[in-house]
Amino acid sequence: MNTNYNPESGKAGEFICHQEILDSIAFAKEKSADKEYISSLIEKARECKGLSHKEAAALLECDDPELVSRMFEVAREIKEKFYGNRIVMFAPLYLSNYCVNGCVYCPYHFKNKTIPRRKLTQEEIRREVTALQDMGHKRLALEAGEDPRNNPLEYILESIKTIYSTHHRNGAIRRVNVNIAATTVENYRRLRDAGIGTYILFQETYHKENYEALHPTGPKSNYAYHTEAMDRAMEAGIDDVGLGVLYGLNTYLYDFIGILMHAEHLEARFGVGPHTISVPRICPADDINKEDFPDAISDELFCRIVAVLRLAVPYTGLIVSTRESAATRAKVLELGVSQLSGGSRTSVGGYAEGEEDAEDSAQFDVSDRRTLDQVVSWLLDTGHIPSFCTACYREGRTGDRFMQLVKSGNIANCCAPNALMTLKEYLEDYASPEVKAKGEALIAKETEKLTHAKVKAITLDNLRFISEGKRDFRF
Repeated sequence: MNTNYNPESGKAGEFICHQEILDSIAFAKEKSADKEYISSLIEKARECKGLSHKEAAALLECDDPELVSRMFEVAREIKEKFYGNRIVMFAPLYLSNYCVNGCVYCPYHFKNKTIPRRKLTQEEIRREVTALQDMGHKRLALEAGEDPRNNPLEYILESIKTIYSTHHRNGAIRRVNVNIAATTVENYRRLRDAGIGTYILFQETYHKENYEALHPTGPKSNYAYHTEAMDRAMEAGIDDVGLGVLYGLNTYLYDFIGILMHAEHLEARFGVGPHTISVPRICPADDINKEDFPDAISDELFCRIVAVLRLAVPYTGLIVSTRESAATRAKVLELGVSQLSGGSRTSVGGYAEGEEDAEDSAQFDVSDRRTLDQVVSWLLDTGHIPSFCTACYREGRTGDRFMQLVKSGNIANCCAPNALMTLKEYLEDYASPEVKAKGEALIAKETEKLTHAKVKAITLDNLRFISEGKRDFRF
């Protein structure tokens, strides 16, 4: 037993213990060929109580085709049980690409002299938000480089206020998630008071030595401060936090184990794990060549990672961005993904000006270049409900309150009707005629599946009100 490992500790080196990860890797490689053991883990996961980081690692290392097929099957079952056929839609909004860090995998690194630096004014943010609203988005992920002079917290807070106060026709951004650099408890309190949704921060890699090599300069080079950021955010009262690693920066199994240990730590210390986990892969961009990272993972392994995450953390939302191709997103959608970006622009000013005009300032290349309406159309064709819902955040169902609702199974009485009502808003205000027809047919089909009589009656009334021009109904 590793005595240095302590999931309840607030110290990065103890809840992300290097030796514990090495021991877990050895355990996984030993047990992955034990078909009886792997089968028992799959059945355990089917009970929707999750798996430990060691158990999940053993599953991930198993490449037996029959057992992998069963993993995929149970991942689909779990996703259906907790998320049904709903897929939450969002878009990133890049405010500034000024950055003082030296991250070697990111084109924003301060030594890159070829990328044009830009910071949006509040008026430019209004134009970006208006463009996003005119696409149909209700939920944004705010992004900005770390630069205390150009991107101070005051700028972020002012930008959040601008986003929430911007309304165009029937458009409104109802939830702003924030992905900015690690900061202090006091600053997290200010973000909480500004009404953010989820605070997102990618660890990139949990391997301390590799992390420090990948982040040679700048505030982000402090591994412990960065790794302990979620603790400070939750201490400040931010209920929902989002984790992520950038697969390809380090060996996949190390970081897969690390992110599950981080989730276990948050559960042990704060009583609730991460609200979301993102699964980005290293991707080409200005000044960045994917071939420089030999640990880049295959599509097949990427699908297994998503599936095993769904088995290990059944209540946590899984996010895949437009880094991935349409074909890959279609595969992982069935294996556990619950949130997708659509019509994304990764450049500063890319929505109002168009990606072509602003692409020199992009953080990474977008693989899925479909418009939001095309993504919605695809989801409808595959029987999914594109959801623009933000109700839980606005009704105070966050943190442990949200998780209790999910675990009890009662979340369906909120999520299903909310998804249908926000889809109806999209169809009325933004959809092409073809997509509107497909969406109306799906809504008619899905409302018949609502089993709670009162919820169904209210939903049908609200759908009618939306068609008459009223907006923003929620359970």
